[in-house]
Amino acid sequence: MSDLYKNLIEYSNSDYYPFHMPGHKRNIEDGVSPFSYDITEIDGFDNLHNPQGILKIAMEEAADFYGTDKTYYLVNGSTCGLLSAICGVTSRGDKILVARNCHKAVYNAIYLNELTPVYINPEYIEMYGINGGISPEAVQYGLAENPDIKAVIITSPTYEGVVSDVQRIAEIVHKKGIPLIVDEAHGAHFGLHKCFPQSAVKLGADIVIQSVHKTLPSLTQTALLHIRSDIVNVSEVERFLHIYQSSSPSYVLMSSIDECINKLKSDGLFLFEPYVKRLEVMLTHEKQLTHLKIAGREIVGKNAVYDLDPSKIVISVRGTSYTGNRLYREMLEKYHLQLEMAAGDYAIAMTSPMDTEDGLLRLFMAMVEIDRDMRIYGDDTKNEDVSYMIPKPIVMENIYKATHSDTEESLIENAVGKISNEFVYLYPPGSPILAPGELITKEIVKLINDYKASGLSVEGLHDTSAEYIRIIKEEFRRINLTKGYYHLNV
Repeated sequence: MSDLYKNLIEYSNSDYYPFHMPGHKRNIEDGVSPFSYDITEIDGFDNLHNPQGILKIAMEEAADFYGTDKTYYLVNGSTCGLLSAICGVTSRGDKILVARNCHKAVYNAIYLNELTPVYINPEYIEMYGINGGISPEAVQYGLAENPDIKAVIITSPTYEGVVSDVQRIAEIVHKKGIPLIVDEAHGAHFGLHKCFPQSAVKLGADIVIQSVHKTLPSLTQTALLHIRSDIVNVSEVERFLHIYQSSSPSYVLMSSIDECINKLKSDGLFLFEPYVKRLEVMLTHEKQLTHLKIAGREIVGKNAVYDLDPSKIVISVRGTSYTGNRLYREMLEKYHLQLEMAAGDYAIAMTSPMDTEDGLLRLFMAMVEIDRDMRIYGDDTKNEDVSYMIPKPIVMENIYKATHSDTEESLIENAVGKISNEFVYLYPPGSPILAPGELITKEIVKLINDYKASGLSVEGLHDTSAEYIRIIKEEFRRINLTKGYYHLNV
């Protein structure tokens, strides 16, 4: 019999240290049972869907703190914010410029509003096997080639902490009179200390979505949607917030957002100063490592990387006998350190102001010990590097139409040259390498097989073993689809 609650208690009482979200790191001294203040919209506690009292005041104060026109509490995560933002600034069938490394929630919004996406691929950082930023020039080219685009959405920072030049991108986008949406889910701490990059809120973005639960002391699912714009129809965004937010928003979650912001107002410096110093000490001693590498500021200024978030510890094993998954498993099983995620050639440790000095020391000493063992016992067998580069898509039909096509099942190896009916992505981070309506190429099949061989979680397919994929039937394709619907290499 499943006993999730019991397992959570056991994990919480163990010595496993959380280098993963949520940002509170289970390190809240005054935490009380959520059952004691789990209520509904009773008298005196307002209504998130029609705020007139305490919630209205709380969100107005949050907007004042962040310097926005409007700030909204989200209890359905940044997913809800992304869906509402995209649907709120587009009409059914519109064309939208999309960074290909966007979260799957963006693709769900594209599906729901039957949008036509024009993709921009991020640049690629070969030395670490991670995606770089979105270049302003690529945005400019995409808009010039598609003058009917109605909105632009990018992800900054990425899962790996890569920040694009949001200010320049915003200037380019606004010359077209259209809004820029920035998925800043991993950057809720931006702008709160000089050590971290500035928030897109202050750099010209029209709508910014942040997951406060990812890097700040707030409960999972809590997020914010900020609007700072004179071209966004606020009422339309609000309309979709009412659609995508739960009609029974949790007061436990809303109070968590409220308390987090109040803590930032009153104790922000106290929270961040010790944390920043601990990070700096750890990163200063990185030179002790000879095999493992931590992605640092040497990547800034190249591959469209405008800035880098130091809270993300991206540990690269590229050029060694390790894979990212092996490093992840060893950290977990030998050192009881639970990292956030593993990719082909790296693993990510997420840190936050709630991390303890002992926790960060444990992480660094584990890296030193693994690196030392590589030196002592030899590390001559080099693994083949696993590419994390997102392939440029060949789009044959839009996502909505492809999803509702007649389909059949095929072995992935036999699907080259066919049109996909499904998404394929690694989770985390949830950015697709293949979307419905796109041509399945040899490159994509190889990527899927490489990811599986590396022990990574390939998701999106109906077949959880990732052996089979649903493709559009040939007969339906000949009659209903227009070959070469869209293909832009930016």
